[in-house]
Amino acid sequence: MRSPAANAESRLSLWLRVREYAVPPSMIQTATERRRVGDWAGACAAARVDVDLSLRAVTDRHGRELAARLRSDLRHLAPDLLRWHLPRVAPDGLLRPGLTVSLARYRPDGGAHAVHLVVRTPPSWADAGQRISLAVWSGPGDDVRAHPHPRPDRHHRLDLHRHLWDARRAPELRTRSGADRPPGEVPAFGPALPQRGYAVHRWPDEAARLLLAEAPTDRTVSVRLGPRRRLLLTDDGSGGWSARPVRPGRAARVPALPDAATWTSPDLDLLRHGMIGADRLHPLVAAALTADRRPDAPAADRPADAPGLVVCRGARHRIALVGGVLTAVDHDPAEIRREELLAALTGTPLPCLRAVDEAHRSPGSLPEIRARLDHGDLAGAVATVEALLGPEALLRPGDLRTELENAALRRITHGLFRAGLAGHCPPPSPRDRRRRAPARQSRPRHAHAR
Repeated sequence: MRSPAANAESRLSLWLRVREYAVPPSMIQTATERRRVGDWAGACAAARVDVDLSLRAVTDRHGRELAARLRSDLRHLAPDLLRWHLPRVAPDGLLRPGLTVSLARYRPDGGAHAVHLVVRTPPSWADAGQRISLAVWSGPGDDVRAHPHPRPDRHHRLDLHRHLWDARRAPELRTRSGADRPPGEVPAFGPALPQRGYAVHRWPDEAARLLLAEAPTDRTVSVRLGPRRRLLLTDDGSGGWSARPVRPGRAARVPALPDAATWTSPDLDLLRHGMIGADRLHPLVAAALTADRRPDAPAADRPADAPGLVVCRGARHRIALVGGVLTAVDHDPAEIRREELLAALTGTPLPCLRAVDEAHRSPGSLPEIRARLDHGDLAGAVATVEALLGPEALLRPGDLRTELENAALRRITHGLFRAGLAGHCPPPSPRDRRRRAPARQSRPRHAHAR
């Protein structure tokens, strides 16, 4: 069993990987530019968000007032910031699959049920590109048949945490995350809890917000600490709170504290542990968490460099891009053709040619390329490949080519899912099985949430 310290380290490593690959700077820049000129649909497209709603249909069904509120929220939606804060799972830090998250709730005039602006993540078998979708949900009639959980999740909800997606409210992250409080602050209630990872000092305030929104008869909320661990927080009516552990079944009857309020901000933890700089954070997040100084511009995407020097025949030879193709610079074309012919006849090629061949088939940057493909950053993956092999390179059979081909096939599967033509769960590809197997074996207990 992992110790609390090991779990905390694993959690931070997971989020460090997410911050490296999940929301590239180019996405943030383009989405921000489109949002600032009022093009919310263009911002969604830049952040790989599919829009499954129509303002005209919302007006016809729920009235002009509700549609106007929805339009205002969409104009201030920062889809890149939303992607930044969505729940993720170990070991790769991909978006939690098959999830429906409520972003905002509206009460139509005379309506018995609330209307939700929701964002959905696809099921794991159709998560290629890590695309998400934006929709309106007002009841069972708005369920998506192919989606495993089309209704808003009670644990993963952001309608009480607008600062995680609404650009107008982004500065609230500083107080809502506890960045304005000293680290290690311990509340005066409840049983002993491992403080690492839990925002215990924020629970009373967040629970009060939840009770105000839900207006239950009992002043009690549940807190999910893991698959089988629950706490009940009870307000005594005078500002004092008490906590007691209960079974999950008993906690299902009371409002649930959202996971966004249960866990500490991973960005705040990464900053305090010195694992990340403000320049690698989303600008809105950096501005909130580092309010005492002006954050630097986000770091630009840096593709991998091509191999440099190779020891060949007792000398140091150069490997570089020439004419858009990775080649052995210190060998003339005739010699390269002779050596390639010799290798085709089962001879031993020159070290320079072996280095070029290895770069084509299984380069050292393959883990980075694979991570970019897994997180949907196709442009970043292609840029890395082109920086390594050149834009005119013809890929040879090997691990690199297999990764790119599998990524293309998974995108086809996602397209079929979006079109409702893929059924409910097609069999996973070999690439999917390779990626999913470690997730079941090595996932930390707490990493399922935040």
